[in-house]
This record gives sequence, structure tokens and C-alpha cells, in this order.
Amino acid sequence: MGIRKKIVIVGPAYPYRGGNSLYVSHLYDILKPNFDVKVINYKLLYPSILFPGTTQNDISNLIVKTVPSDRIINSVNLFTWFKAAKAIRAEKADLVIFDWWNPFFGPSHYIVSKLIRKHYKRKLIFITENVISHEGRFVDRFLTRIGLRNADSFIALSRIVENTVKEFFPERKIYRSALPVYDCYNIEPEKSSADIIKERKTLGFSEDNLVLLFFGYVRKYKGLDTLIEAMPAIVEKNPAARLLIVGEFYDSPEKYYKLIETLGMKDYVNVVQRFVPNEEVGKYYLLSDLVILPYREATQSGVLNISYGFNKPVIVTDVGGLSEDVVEGKTGFVIKPDNPSAISDVVAHFTQNRDKINFAKNIEDKLARHPFKHFPELIEQIISETL
Repeated sequence: MGIRKKIVIVGPAYPYRGGNSLYVSHLYDILKPNFDVKVINYKLLYPSILFPGTTQNDISNLIVKTVPSDRIINSVNLFTWFKAAKAIRAEKADLVIFDWWNPFFGPSHYIVSKLIRKHYKRKLIFITENVISHEGRFVDRFLTRIGLRNADSFIALSRIVENTVKEFFPERKIYRSALPVYDCYNIEPEKSSADIIKERKTLGFSEDNLVLLFFGYVRKYKGLDTLIEAMPAIVEKNPAARLLIVGEFYDSPEKYYKLIETLGMKDYVNVVQRFVPNEEVGKYYLLSDLVILPYREATQSGVLNISYGFNKPVIVTDVGGLSEDVVEGKTGFVIKPDNPSAISDVVAHFTQNRDKINFAKNIEDKLARHPFKHFPELIEQIISETL
């Protein structure tokens, strides 16, 4: 048996919450059987003044993903960047993987990667979950170019991200992968129908209601207002339809509540306005029939991958990489953004065909061929090409 190759991952992990931490933890788990893996984590991710939510830490009672890590990097403390670079150099790894998702981290990524570059020739790879933040400003392009400058190659998680990276660095090699399926929240897969009906009742839903789920934090680019605007037509076609909105509002919630009231939808919309701990995620997905992502822009979405983890069909807009993950009419539906009529039409189509199409089986078949399962082979390939 040969010597195991060593991988260093630079990115957020527990105790941080959110999709980036979850992704890094999945990277660790899938690589650990084949490689020695070290995670260089943050001890300060965002300064509190820049974070719109209640807390950056995972305060759940149930920790779904935790991996060993060295918490070194403070995103606004230059001295910790030097310390992180020293620690990475000492590992003498076969590959260093930086997780990139936001231009805010451009300076720290640039300094750390610059300080280790001569020790890791051709061995610095950046996984680009996103390139420019969804609500980016002009300065973001500058910070992105700086932050990614020292990358030898990239792994893009969607076609739109791949194309954007090519705009910045047309000569560098870009590999492709995808977000994993986040089935880690499905902690009660054998939950009975009676229990699900009971939980529906606690939220004011009956067994016969068609429950549409919007899940995750709320920002303008998520298009929740478009979904709310679709509700009168949805209810007209199916009076049993209900909308369940679950998540923390990074936008002002008042405009959404006002829209619900103006449209006369107060009796048809239930809002759970808070960050949902891990142990409660499954409750909302299991009692829902269809998950809707009415985004105005996106790269890929953890919400979609959580939905598939519960075998729930989705409606997504044709933005970013969302449509890449949907088999039209089998695992979900793709519509144009900012189009309430399209949402209501597809919900009606789903209602008429939900007993004819085995969405759960179709999702299972799709996930059996999921590209993230082959991530270790991709890393082996990349390492072999650096020799």
C-alpha cells in the first residue's frame, strides 16, 4: 500500500453555520478515506458589523457535520494570514484547496496563497462555489481578481461559474464538479405519515393541503416577492394550496408581510421567520410537497440539494446553474425568473400530475449518478497532473 497523499483545505467549517461550512465538511468526509486531510479553518469569518444575520455560529442542538480543523484565520487580521501560511507550508501537502465564495476574502486568500506559492508550485487549486457575490459591487471584481490570482487551476461547481472564471483567467485550467447532496438533515427517514400530518397541523395545515416550501434566508435576489405574487393565481386554481416560508430575513420582512396582506393571502401563507436549527430542517421538508426557488440570480443552491436529500421535487428559475440540476418534468421544473404566472402554471401542472410521476424515484436515480461521488478521483487526477 502506497503512502497516502495529503490534502490541505482552506475554508470555513464547524462551528460556523451555512452552506460554505457544510460544503467544506462534505469535502473532508469524501476525501478522508483516500487522503490525509487537514482543514485550516477561520477563527473570525465576518466581522459582526458586516454580517446581516443573528449569528455566524451553528447554535443547533444537533450538529450534522463537524470535522477536525485548525482555527487560524481571522479574515481582517493580517498576522493570522501569515500564521496560516506557515502552518500550510509545514504540512508539505500534495495539494492545497482554497474554498472561494465571496470577494470579501480576496485579501486574505491572496496573501495566504502568495506566501505559500513557491512551496506549492502547480498545487494551488481554488474551488469556486461562487465568483462574484450575488449582491456585488464594482469593487468585487477587483477583490475577486486579487483573491484568485495565485490559483494554478480551478474547480467550478456550475457552468455559469466556469464561464465567469474563464473571463478572469482564460488561460488556466478549470475542472468541473458539483455541490454534494445534503441528505445529512434527513435524520428521521422512517417518520410515519401520521407524524407528518400531526406536524402539519401544528403549522395550521391539513392533510389535504398542497404545501409549497420556500426555505432559506431571504434576500432580494431570492425572489420571494415573485412567489408571493403568484399565490392568488395558485390558490384560485387549487384552493388547498398553502405557502410555507421558513428562514431568516436579511431583507426587511415588513415589505413581504405587507405584500401578503395586500394580496389577501394571510390565510394562505405561513411564515417561520427565524434561523432554523439543524434538528428542525427535516420537519419543514417532510411536511412539504414541493420546494420553490424563485431566484433572480444564482450559481448553484444548497436549498435545492437539501430538497433532493429529502426526495422532494423543485421548481427553479432558469438562472445560474440551477437548471443544470433539474431533470425537467422528472425531478422538478424550470421556469423563467420574475414570472408569477409561470410559477402558478407549473404548480397547477404539478398538482395534476403528482400521482402520475414518481418524483422521488426519479430523484433517487439522478442522485445515483451524482458527480460529487467522484470527487476523490478528480483530486487524484489533479495531483497526477501537478507532478
